[in-house]
Amino acid sequence: MASSVGLALCGQVLVVRGGSRFLATSTASSDDDSLFVYDCSTAEKKSQENKGEDGQPLDKGTDTILASTFSKSGSYFALTDDSKRLILFRTKPWQCLSVRTVVRRCTALTFTASEEKVLVADKSGDVYSFSVLDPHGCGRLELGHLSMLLDVAVSPDDRFVLTADRDEKIRVSWATAPYNIESFCLGHTEFVSRIFVVPSHPELLLSSSGDCTLRLWEYRSGCQLHCCHLDSLPEPAEPHGHKRFAASRIAFWHQESYVALLCDCIPMVYIFQLDAPRQQLVFRQRLSFQHRVWDIAFEETQGLWVLQDCQEAPLVLCRPEGSQWQSVPESAVLEDISNCLRGNWAMMEGSAGTDGNFSSLYKATFDNMASYLKKKEERVQHQLERKRQQKSPPPGPNGPAKRTRPRETP
Repeated sequence: MASSVGLALCGQVLVVRGGSRFLATSTASSDDDSLFVYDCSTAEKKSQENKGEDGQPLDKGTDTILASTFSKSGSYFALTDDSKRLILFRTKPWQCLSVRTVVRRCTALTFTASEEKVLVADKSGDVYSFSVLDPHGCGRLELGHLSMLLDVAVSPDDRFVLTADRDEKIRVSWATAPYNIESFCLGHTEFVSRIFVVPSHPELLLSSSGDCTLRLWEYRSGCQLHCCHLDSLPEPAEPHGHKRFAASRIAFWHQESYVALLCDCIPMVYIFQLDAPRQQLVFRQRLSFQHRVWDIAFEETQGLWVLQDCQEAPLVLCRPEGSQWQSVPESAVLEDISNCLRGNWAMMEGSAGTDGNFSSLYKATFDNMASYLKKKEERVQHQLERKRQQKSPPPGPNGPAKRTRPRETP
């Protein structure tokens, strides 16, 4: 599910979004000239028909940012908002290139590895592609599902498009002919919340789900290599009383192949290490925080950035010290970025209650056996009562009718 508060990092460019606004800055310099702020409420409003296909008025929505992402090189940045707009930026320097309309509200988006297209997944299960080279071109329908899409990814060679849906499936489709399906990665027992192709091992895929698992796949064959049950890890089996939880972000650090997993509604981050030769994930540590964690992202040169619901300390930077990950002392850059967030805290605070969560995606299950047995018993009793009444004659006006002996004839 898309969230209105988020964090994105590419190289040394950091973006924090909240509500209809996002701010971008550099983690290498505390210079105010590196700050870029954009508000979707000021973006171009595309003219739309007054009515939709069913004749009903179109839902205009809000300007809240639903999803955002960098291209591989960091040269481009894209976002979608609740007003069904796709906004494309150039980052060097920052410049808005286009504002285009999407068909339905977006749940996830990603750039192709060539940076020629942006793929947008929506709630109806469709994936549209939008050109980067032609920033004003219309979208093109690439593939569709019968279920809501929750995430979309591409292989590093742009040969495959990977999609995760609410019906526990991961689908691997050919990029040039999406109607051709390479494989399905099947095994999750609840919706698939996030998928991530490992950059340093492009044949491997990480996935998380509402079934409280993190899984490793060889996605072209659909083969599951390893399954880690989060609720069976050391320390509390049900963190903070949550029996069911799903990952809202999977982040990867090339240095020593660390994987960070942020779970929805839980103020903690799981740290794993990918052992590619053995094709398994090794649990290393659980980082706990006093405040709700909104998002996480790795920076290759510094470590793990954590965005949390705390105005006094909105950002935390963690690094491995020996065998344990720890928060680092305050630095000039960290303090400057935090000060900038404090000055724009209204955009974060106003979005705190609108963060997407996965609790509504769990499918309701019903045990109707007890109800069936109860109704069956009532039906049997009703039938027995009817039979008893049919055998007993109805009473007369002076009470039950008396049987008289026939008179004998002489």
